[in-house]
Amino acid sequence: MENGGMKTKQTNKSSLQLHQAAAPAAPPQTRLWKIIMVAAIAAGVQFGWAIQLSLLTPYVQLLGIKHQYAPLIWLCGPISGMIVQPMVGYYSDNCTSRFGRRRPFIAAGASLVTIAVFLIGFAADIGHASGDPVGKMIKPRAIAVFVVGFWILDVANNMLQGPCRALLADLSGGRAKRMRTANSFFSFFMAIGNILGYAAGSWSGLHKVFPFSKTKACDVYCANLKSCFFISAALLLSLTTLALSTVREHELSKEVDEVDDDDEKLPSEKSKLPFFGEIFGALRDLPRSMWILLLVTCLNWIAWFPFFLFDTDWMGKEVYGGNPDGKASDGRLYEQGVQAGSLGLMLNSVVLGVMSLVVELIARRFGGVKKLWAGVNFILAACLALTILVTKMADKSRRFAPNGDLMPPSAGARAGALTLFSVLGIPLAVTYSIPFALASIFSSSTGSGQGLSLGVLNLGIVVPQMFVSLVGGPWDQLFGGGNLPAFIVGAISAALSGIFAITLLPSPPPDAKAGVPVAAFH
Repeated sequence: MENGGMKTKQTNKSSLQLHQAAAPAAPPQTRLWKIIMVAAIAAGVQFGWAIQLSLLTPYVQLLGIKHQYAPLIWLCGPISGMIVQPMVGYYSDNCTSRFGRRRPFIAAGASLVTIAVFLIGFAADIGHASGDPVGKMIKPRAIAVFVVGFWILDVANNMLQGPCRALLADLSGGRAKRMRTANSFFSFFMAIGNILGYAAGSWSGLHKVFPFSKTKACDVYCANLKSCFFISAALLLSLTTLALSTVREHELSKEVDEVDDDDEKLPSEKSKLPFFGEIFGALRDLPRSMWILLLVTCLNWIAWFPFFLFDTDWMGKEVYGGNPDGKASDGRLYEQGVQAGSLGLMLNSVVLGVMSLVVELIARRFGGVKKLWAGVNFILAACLALTILVTKMADKSRRFAPNGDLMPPSAGARAGALTLFSVLGIPLAVTYSIPFALASIFSSSTGSGQGLSLGVLNLGIVVPQMFVSLVGGPWDQLFGGGNLPAFIVGAISAALSGIFAITLLPSPPPDAKAGVPVAAFH
């Protein structure tokens, strides 16, 4: 028995050595411009997300979907992220295509995005051609086309983001500093995509660039959304084609894959669906550093999602005092608040972009990435808590016009709200970069696959998103229907995330090569 165990250990050791020797790691000195080329794909992805956040909710109501059912459509994002990203990560870790491990999935994701935006943009036209009425009525066929397109879009975006970040880790050659730099560039291009997306969404005359976009079934608002998606698809396809044609990957040796199967599994243990065994195995064998990273990430995103979901609504209701369901003047005031919130998101994206470029420098001055992450989580907690103060300022400055209509809040209240939006760009830049860099570093140092590691980390993002989407609304209603209760829970969660980051999260290894990324968790 003892000899047999020793023989198995020796076999596994030789298998691991062969695997590590043949795994497709990028050269240690991969040129920075190649990393930037891959990171730039994030601008195309985030351009589409910005359009979704700013334009899609009114669009679904235009199709006839009732307001209370609209949040259910947004659940497709976390659901697809929970399943698709880990699955794509696992299969990209083990892909033996001659085009590389990550590039086929990135190309497939970009192609699916093109199909999805076509379905979403032309949903009203397809529905009308199939028999839907024109006007403010429920359009069941258009809704069906839209929902299918929206789910495809979320699946495609998840197919893109995971392999993109994994490819950045591969190109970093296992070096901790280069991984942090790569993810900072990814965060920077996400900010660029946000800025471009919000700018395109706010231009009411964009449909004039594409005259064919306005049809009998598709009014000006619908035509603007359609035009935005045309630009989104063109930008994403251009950036993806440019990156994939200039950045090459090494092919994963099929011999290595076969050795892993023979040495690590008995024939009776092989699964027809290996992904599910791998993902549960990955969670079971997850090192302590990754569990703590998941915990800190989960608390961090519980703090972020109330702001992402209710930021413009908070500006419209609590700051401006409007009511979308009230009289006409209250509705106009709410719209002014939403527009001010959109300006806040634009400022947030600008700060996000600038901060993304200096995250690495600030981390060195701040004493390390975990101290930086903890510090910005406390900034996030403070900003979310200060929404109470800004709301109180707005309440005290309420003024009424001679006809009795409520007027916009004071300049001080508006400036305070926009300042909060802007300052939140600082912790957001760290949230978009440091956790993913740490996941890549920890997985490299333990010999885990980049794709599956980042897919597992994504669970720490999508689970909080589903939690907030399902619980946030009823929680707010419990305290009178405002947005502040969810923000307070977010502030507490952000503070806990900062405490756990500084006390429990292990420091990453030195900036020397952390290890060679291999194909999967072992």
